[in-house]
Amino acid sequence: MHFLQFLFRANFAALLLVFCLQLGINKAQEDTQKAITMHMEMPQKASQGDEVSVNLTVQTELKECLVIQSYLVSQHPIEGPFTYKYTACLCKDNPRTFYWDFQVSETVAIAAVTHTIEQEGICPQNKAVVPFGPKYFYTTGRILVY
Repeated sequence: MHFLQFLFRANFAALLLVFCLQLGINKAQEDTQKAITMHMEMPQKASQGDEVSVNLTVQTELKECLVIQSYLVSQHPIEGPFTYKYTACLCKDNPRTFYWDFQVSETVAIAAVTHTIEQEGICPQNKAVVPFGPKYFYTTGRILVY
């Protein structure tokens, strides 16, 4: 009988240990850093023919720098500065903000796209990483033209 009590205590201790390890693993999974975070600012309404501004702020939580390319896409073709693509070095302590000014003639949904690329000569001393996982990140908005 004494032997059985020892086995039950050992199982309880093992279960407690597994439970604590599981909590530690879950906590570690929550502390992941985001490769890219984006915030887009633009007007929600505009008159036909108005010039509008779109500002995109891109940040990273990674310790290493990344080479990124950012651009806008829409369901309707828009000419001019809308088609500009920006390539930049993105580091944790140096968020980047990109600007587009263009005219709108109809209601348009816009997506700001940022993706990580491999390109030399952008980051200092060519020290940049390409993270595992998704390479493309986007945020969307809409300008209602009246």
